[in-house]
Amino acid sequence: MIQIRPYQETDWPFIWEFLHATFRAGDTYAFSPLSTESDIHKAWVELPTATFVACDSDGQIVGTYYLKPNQPGLGAHVCNCGYIVAPQAQGKGIATLMCEHSQAQAINMGFRAMQFNLVVSTNERAVRLWQKLGFSIVGTLPGAFLHAQLSYVDAFVMYKQLVT
Repeated sequence: MIQIRPYQETDWPFIWEFLHATFRAGDTYAFSPLSTESDIHKAWVELPTATFVACDSDGQIVGTYYLKPNQPGLGAHVCNCGYIVAPQAQGKGIATLMCEHSQAQAINMGFRAMQFNLVVSTNERAVRLWQKLGFSIVGTLPGAFLHAQLSYVDAFVMYKQLVT
């Protein structure tokens, strides 16, 4: 059984390992593959409103996500999240659980919608999952992502209204 709980600073060494590997791959996130640990800590833990970790039944961290306003001021009612599942735990429904958890958290925090700004079009698993969870592609950004192997590929803006 997966438990999702708020991030604690003692979690950092565990999530840094798979955050770093994910960003270094250069195929799903806009973070530079050369990002430093300090840069990523700031982006994933310090700047967001909240960061969470998903733990398996043995207490091992198998995923993480952050939640933050997508824009300041008059756009702050729409949140943005980023999710990463540890490589050994992928394909087991953890991203689904984290996304569902994040939507409930967002509503509790007063957000009215959730937006993903840069979903890489070649990340077909993520696109399918977000659509299955009710997100719509509301825009295509031609060549907006420099993929490590494929060069410039499209990215999608995906959106879901959380409350009406």
